[in-house]
Formats: sequence, structure tokens, C-alpha cells
Amino acid sequence: MTIVMIGIDLGKNSCSVAALDESGAVVLRRRMRPASIVEFAAKHAPCTVAMEACCGAHYMGRRLLAQGHAVKLMPPEYVRPYVKAQKNDDRDAEAIAEAATRPTMRFVEVKSQEQLDVQSLHRVRSRLVGVRTALINQMRAVLLERGIVVAQGRRKFEKALDEMFADDALFCPGRLRDLLLDMRAEWSALDRRIGALDQEFVQLARTDEVARPNFDPWGWRSQRDGAGGRGWQRRGVRPGAGSWCLARARSTAAHNGRQAAAARDQQAREHLSPDSTDPRRQSRATQPGESRYGTGRMAARAPGPVSSQHRGGGPRQQTGEDRMGNHAAEEF
Repeated sequence: MTIVMIGIDLGKNSCSVAALDESGAVVLRRRMRPASIVEFAAKHAPCTVAMEACCGAHYMGRRLLAQGHAVKLMPPEYVRPYVKAQKNDDRDAEAIAEAATRPTMRFVEVKSQEQLDVQSLHRVRSRLVGVRTALINQMRAVLLERGIVVAQGRRKFEKALDEMFADDALFCPGRLRDLLLDMRAEWSALDRRIGALDQEFVQLARTDEVARPNFDPWGWRSQRDGAGGRGWQRRGVRPGAGSWCLARARSTAAHNGRQAAAARDQQAREHLSPDSTDPRRQSRATQPGESRYGTGRMAARAPGPVSSQHRGGGPRQQTGEDRMGNHAAEEF
């Protein structure tokens, strides 16, 4: 039995494994624990192991790569069309193995442990930001029940709260005031935790060899152009606002290049004199008395005999009458 492809449907406690031979037929189906998959793969010759890019797939992929296997991770939405009827874990493993054999399939690169650690930091920060947003919305609802409406914006709401707490006439001592003070303290604690993560992202951006040449966490960066000059470019990136990834830097650089090209075109159009002609719209020179519209219905606007050249063919004579007849000029 020669196994060339192994599809694994990962799970927390139980995993389904489906192995394919050279013809694509399923030659093995088995269920085992995640810890037993590494031992199972070590007993077979190096082959291709396919999994969905889900929780635990990168850790399993690194261990299988160390054994000499070729690991292919795929987004779950790309595997779903290959699942047959009566969906179960065994058929999911078979679909994963079948999808990995397609020549047009897109795969996910196996991440290192350092990359996963940074990704975990971003996800924790996103969760804290969501908790803070829910807390602020709840505080707004509590105040709205008392007829107090505050303008949108976190900073504006924070400033308005401080003014309310300082005014005893507006907020008399009571249970509601204590409740809002407790929620305000929770908000401050979330701000400190999010700020600590932001500072950690700043340090990562300054020390990482990939992120440091492309990102400045404070929103400005200096870039030397090909002529040796220095140009300052505004960057809309603030600490923790997004992932520190090289793809974002390349996308921003391409956007800046398109903006610069559009500005140069606009400047060139502004410097054109009224008598000059844009080279991209320049047509053939016309002789005195000759219509600039050539032949066709537009030529009927010019009175008198017109001699023009048809764009699609050779010379063409026209004696004041359009091809549509003597009354073609009346239509206009």
C-alpha cells in the first residue's frame, strides 16, 4: 500500500485521517488522538499531509515538517465544496485530501511559533477593544435613560463623564453614580491594558527586521528615493491600529505611487496652454475648409464641400451631402 496523500480533519479530542494512493482512491480511514497523529505519520514514508488552516494546524504542521513530510494548509471555505453528502468527520478528512490534489488550490504557509505569538497578541487586543466598546455603549444607554445625550466619540464621552462627575447637582450621590464610577474605573483599566499592548507592538515594529524598514508606529516615516533625496510621507498607522505586516506596507507604497502619478498628470494638464493640444487626443491636421469630424453624421454640421479621410480606410470624398441624404443636416 503506497500512500501519497494524507488528509487530517483536526479536532480537540479526536481526529479523522484519510489516506489516498497514487490513483486518488481512499486506502485508509482511521480515527485517533492528536498526539497519535505524529506517531502514525512517522511510520510512513514522506508524503503530503493536508489539513485545514484552523486552531492547532500550524503546530501539527511544524511537527510533521520535521519528519520530512510536505504539509499543505488550506482555508476551510476552499475545502467545503469537496465535501460529499452525509457530512461527517471521515468525509471531511477525505475532502481535505482531495482538495489538496487540485492544481489550482491556494494554500496557507505554516506559521512559526513567533508569528503565532504576535497574532495572539493582536487577537487579545481586539477582544479588549470589543469589551471596552460594549462597556461604553452600556454607559451611554444608562445616561440616555436619564435624558443625557453625549456626542459620538470615545474621547468626547470621556470628557463629558468627567464633567458630569464633577457636577453634584447633575449627579447626586446615589447608587447610579456609584455604578457609573465603577464602570468608569473598569474603562480606565481596559485603557491601561490596551495601551500596554500598543507599546509592545511599537517595540516589535522597531526591532523586527521585516517591519522596521516599512513601518513607523507614530504615523510618519522617512524614505529615501532613487535620487538620494529624502521625502516625508504621511502614514495612517497608529500604535495597535493594524497588523505590522509587510503586505500592508507594499499596498500603501503602491497607493502612494498611484496618487503621485495622478498628481503629475493633473499638473501637466494645468500647464497646457489654450492653443496646445493634448498628445493623447491629437488627431490628424485638417486643411482650411476641411471638417475636423471626418466622415459620418458629424460631418454634416460643416456647410459646403468637405474633403476628409476615413479613419478606417483610404481617402474618401464627400460633396456636402451626408451618406444619410440631403436632409441629414436638418436632423441636428
